[in-house]
Amino acid sequence: MEKKVAVITGGAQGIVRAIADAFQREGTEVHIIDLRPGSWFVGDVSRKEDLERFARQVIERSGHVVYLINNALPLMRGIETCTWDEFSYALAVGVTAPFYLTKLLMPWFAPGASVVNISSSRDRMSQPQTESYTAAKGGIAALTHALAVSLSGKVRVNSVSPGWIDTARSGITGLDALQQPVQRVGTPEDIAELVLFLCSDKAGFISGENICVDGGMTRQMIYHGEHGWSYEAPKRGN
Repeated sequence: MEKKVAVITGGAQGIVRAIADAFQREGTEVHIIDLRPGSWFVGDVSRKEDLERFARQVIERSGHVVYLINNALPLMRGIETCTWDEFSYALAVGVTAPFYLTKLLMPWFAPGASVVNISSSRDRMSQPQTESYTAAKGGIAALTHALAVSLSGKVRVNSVSPGWIDTARSGITGLDALQQPVQRVGTPEDIAELVLFLCSDKAGFISGENICVDGGMTRQMIYHGEHGWSYEAPKRGN
């Protein structure tokens, strides 16, 4: 990946900070856009103008793009409290921005280019009151295979769906870890290593895929009273 160029959204911390660090260790030039103040391009991916200014800066400085990682974090609100504007913002960050940034950079993708979209295991399972985030993550998973077909022969496009990742690096143990089939919670590096693989020539025959990295959690059948699982019905008001 030496002398390659990577573009990353929401790369200031968490999973994508680990991805950016991994690319940089491989000698890749990395461009980041994030809301938080820092040495990267400070901008809001929900704003068309910010994406356009960011894309122009990337091309002015590097001239081409080899890897695009879309990860900016959508807002999480549920149906009971989520407003029209909040839901629209979540979709703008989670679906519209990846689409539009890919479109802006499309003429500048180098041969062998790769796009990796960060979805979530919530694209296939849910907790209550998470509609805005879940819809955005489901949308980017579907957008992935649509882009893979449209960009056929030019860019490979895949998505990764992380499960529970300890982004705070708090060293989660106990039942929270043991409930996972792999007996631990994931780390940002678990995701970063897969992203690097998907961007490499070793993954040259993989496109349009969504890969769930969740320690096997979504493969478990969970029924009350079996294998130590129990269910407590929620208390409902009058």
